[in-house]
Amino acid sequence: MKTFNHFKFLAVLAFVSASFSVFAQTNDKADNIIGRYSLTHGEDVSRVCITKNADGTYKCQVEWVEKDKDENGQKRLDVKNPDKALRSVPCDRIVLFDGLKYNATEKVWDGTKIYEPHRGVRAKVVCKFNKDGKFEVKGSLLGISETHYWDKL
Repeated sequence: MKTFNHFKFLAVLAFVSASFSVFAQTNDKADNIIGRYSLTHGEDVSRVCITKNADGTYKCQVEWVEKDKDENGQKRLDVKNPDKALRSVPCDRIVLFDGLKYNATEKVWDGTKIYEPHRGVRAKVVCKFNKDGKFEVKGSLLGISETHYWDKL
């Protein structure tokens, strides 16, 4: 009886392990980046969507922000954007990056800048899935780097 239960346990463990590997995100295919992500930045909780452009690069746009209203009940806008023409963009429509490329040699996504709306700055960006399957987004500006982790939905 113990041998049978031990066998069942091992079989279930093998199935669960195989299931996780099917769902684990990897850096070996360019389009693995496509999808929706949940992220937290400071007190802001939001969702973004990464899509593929016709030229094969990738775009990331905010699609939902938990606290999307200001103290007056108005939709928050991208008021810190250095491009004055974009300061009227609602917080749930901001483009964080466009033109991101897959670097097959390094197995990362890079080649563009990410926009950080809290500070109104753009920084060089490198993205990859870490060993835990979280999407790692590292922005670097003037030798200073900051890394955030996004959860793929």
